[in-house]
Amino acid sequence: MEEIRFCNQQVVWQEVPNETSLAFLITGCPLGCKGCHSTESWKRGSGQILTEIYLVKQLKKYQDLISCVLFMGGEWLPDKLIPLLKIAQAEGLATCLYTGLEKIELDPRILTSLTYLKTGRWIAERGGLNSLTTNQRFVDLRTGECLNSLFIR
Repeated sequence: MEEIRFCNQQVVWQEVPNETSLAFLITGCPLGCKGCHSTESWKRGSGQILTEIYLVKQLKKYQDLISCVLFMGGEWLPDKLIPLLKIAQAEGLATCLYTGLEKIELDPRILTSLTYLKTGRWIAERGGLNSLTTNQRFVDLRTGECLNSLFIR
């Protein structure tokens, strides 16, 4: 069975409003959006395996410094992603998924393990979350509220 892998891990402040997130850029993205700024995430089988043990160690390392765990991709491996989301939730952390898919295209089991969800393929001419013309949506799944306005300066 294929493993979930990542090519970048960092603590970020802008991707999830009002949260300090430990973010993982997951490799193997099948979408290949034109103009993608994360083409290093496209190659399947590249990067480091993101095991449950590794995630727990990272959560301990950043304990009291982060409030959210963000997965940029990984929805194509729901049976590997969901346990990681559940570990973060068990630690009292918010969870977020950045995906180029639409909500209806996601495995519904993933949605029950998320606090926040960013959906929509990257379309350069429409812009990202900081654009008024974007096709992307950032939603607080607890309330259903679209938080796109928090990205516009």
